[in-house]
Amino acid sequence: MIAAIKPAGSNTRGLLAYLYGPGRQDEHLDPHIVAGFAMLGMPDPGRDENATLTELARYLDEPVRLRNGEFGKQVTDHVWHCPVRAAPEDRYLSDAEWGEIAQRIVQAAGIAPAGDDLACRWIAVRHADDHIHILATTVREDGRRPKLHDSGLRVGDACREIEKDYGLRQLKKGDRTGTRRPTQAEMHKAERLGWDQPSTERLQDRIRAAIPHVTGAEEFIAYLEASGVEVQVRRGPSGDLLGYAAGRPGDVNEAGEQIYHSGSKISPDLSLPKIKARLESGHPQEHPTARRNHPSTPWHQATDALDTLHTDLADDTHAQAHITALGELLEATAQKAPAHLRAELQAASKAFARAQRSQIRAEDRAALALRSAARDIVHTATGPDGSALAALVAALVWATIVAGRWHEAKSHAHQADAARQAVQHLQMAADRALAPTLVELTARLPRDQARRILANDVRAAAPDHAERILTDPAWPALATVLADAEARGHQPHQLLKEAVAQRELTTARQPARVLIARIQHTGRNPVANRLAEAARLKSTMAGSIPAQQTRNGQAPAVTTLRPQQSHRPSR
Repeated sequence: MIAAIKPAGSNTRGLLAYLYGPGRQDEHLDPHIVAGFAMLGMPDPGRDENATLTELARYLDEPVRLRNGEFGKQVTDHVWHCPVRAAPEDRYLSDAEWGEIAQRIVQAAGIAPAGDDLACRWIAVRHADDHIHILATTVREDGRRPKLHDSGLRVGDACREIEKDYGLRQLKKGDRTGTRRPTQAEMHKAERLGWDQPSTERLQDRIRAAIPHVTGAEEFIAYLEASGVEVQVRRGPSGDLLGYAAGRPGDVNEAGEQIYHSGSKISPDLSLPKIKARLESGHPQEHPTARRNHPSTPWHQATDALDTLHTDLADDTHAQAHITALGELLEATAQKAPAHLRAELQAASKAFARAQRSQIRAEDRAALALRSAARDIVHTATGPDGSALAALVAALVWATIVAGRWHEAKSHAHQADAARQAVQHLQMAADRALAPTLVELTARLPRDQARRILANDVRAAAPDHAERILTDPAWPALATVLADAEARGHQPHQLLKEAVAQRELTTARQPARVLIARIQHTGRNPVANRLAEAARLKSTMAGSIPAQQTRNGQAPAVTTLRPQQSHRPSR
């Protein structure tokens, strides 16, 4: 059950006209009062054909008129509006039940505390099966104003109790880090103009997309303007940037003026001070374009950087910083990924945005590696090879699971839910990223005897997970990866041990797939092969021949390894 408190100005009759009217799309049916401060004698235009909206408005506004007649300063912001909506899957609630719910809401808010005969006047109007609207005038019968500070939190707590008592869908407790929901007017406006998102949602996506590209506040503003966002800035006398507001082109008011939304109203973590803290803490030692020729690609570097998240969770401020930067890396990966993965990665990034913020202050400097990896991807990454991208997406799955567990441990219910939603999208992307590689690997399986030996390596290196790995449909492809690594000079048993030790496998749906991505990432560079090692050994021994001459004056024989010589069968 959601209750959204909305200050509604000073026009009581205007709000009543909407509540009793047909609605914007004739969705209001049978509007009537289900509860109020004094039901006896209450004029209800929905049930009494002689009652009028003007009469009802005057009835509710009476304490306001009396106060304004006695005091010099007029009360002009006295209308309090709170829609209360049940979840779509909730059962039908009767008028009596909605009346009881409304009474509990106004008590919790401070509009009408229990047993207070001098409280504010209020009514609850029902014009649909799944919700009511509570309207109150915020001047008490004794002329004082009610104490409404933190009323939203109290009403939220009351809703959680109502859900339990009435057997409704139970939502998570709010923590003041959520974004403002678009209003009905904003959603109708988007629909009317053919937009797929209301303005605030669209702006939030554009702002988050900009952050990995920039290194400072001025650059951030310039990037937004260049990407087509209308930006209004606030500067101090010195010219320093103090704040910003963003607007969607075409989103204008009745006078044709551009509508702007401050960053903090778009999302709590998108205020200018918070963005500056993230950007200024993450300056790389060199610009990303200076690392274009690094032997390891940005995709590989990002996979390596994700290990810093797991190693820095003991400190809450560091953990929050890493989780925030993880969201930036998700956004960067979604922007640069191939088209067939982009939709799932974008959905993961959008879902994870809620997990990026909590009430814990972030020590942003701790997340330099992740933030630099995100910038490297958007500035220098080109089309990745399949194994590099598959390894990164698999690592993102794991990192998002870790972030969700941390939020669960801290009782951050909304953030933990957001992380779980992101994991679902990332797992879909991981499956798609690895699919071409699996087809190619499965097409060139090692011989049966080689696979049996590799299976023994799996049992020795990962005894707790061996059966899950060997029964995974991707096991044949993993066997090919291990055989390929062995051909480059790696030891399969050691590679498996290292891959298993990197991150836990318990939560992996398909552990063989996870190991494929890890081993292809860590084993991508060939080691010195056996022939080179034998040549080095031969050279060393030749230098010591005088001391090792045999009785007939000949040097001892040196055995070299042939390319196919091995205790393991060839494929």
